[in-house]
Amino acid sequence: MSSRLPPTSPSSQIARALRRNLTPEERLLWSRIRSRQLGVSFRRQEPMGRYVVDFVCYERGLVVELDGSQHADSADDVIRDADMLEHGFKTLRFWNNEVRSNPDGVLERIQQALNLQTPPP
Repeated sequence: MSSRLPPTSPSSQIARALRRNLTPEERLLWSRIRSRQLGVSFRRQEPMGRYVVDFVCYERGLVVELDGSQHADSADDVIRDADMLEHGFKTLRFWNNEVRSNPDGVLERIQQALNLQTPPP
């Protein structure tokens, strides 16, 4: 089991485009978690296997996804989260409106998850 899923070429190209065009919610959260503000390093719009995740902390095996309404009851997200877990990564999901209305609460939940997560093998 690998702790880092290898990037694929199409995913890498998509990730570059997504990094240039962050949503307002991604921009807000990134401003609060970048530069080891939570004590660990995060990467944004990171290719992981066939996916591109919004944010990942490799040190603790934590993926953070921000979701809009198109993700409500998404079977694809369940499959994606299971794939991440299979490779040693826990996924936290937050709705965009939660990031806008309660950024401190989102950061608190991320910090709690970081404190519980052990590094992937």
